[in-house]
Amino acid sequence: MLSISSPGHVVRVDKAKYDAMKAALHAVVPQQAPGLTVAEVKTGVLPRLPDDLFPGGAKAGWWLKGVQLDLEARGVIARENVKPLRLHRI
Repeated sequence: MLSISSPGHVVRVDKAKYDAMKAALHAVVPQQAPGLTVAEVKTGVLPRLPDDLFPGGAKAGWWLKGVQLDLEARGVIARENVKPLRLHRI
């Protein structure tokens, strides 16, 4: 995973968990601004995550933030500079 907060730094992660969270984010995060708050995104992704990878939603918050930052660094998701933070696809 890449991160907008640490340019050039790459973290290797479990591909199945990354792909599951990426697919859930893509399904939940809207294309139009202003998008959804991170809390709204988390509420939307939890039911879409496979229970064998995220039993009871375990570690979903960590994966959500990590994949969000990676997708921002890749130019797939953008954040609106408002409080609370809102996300939308590009």
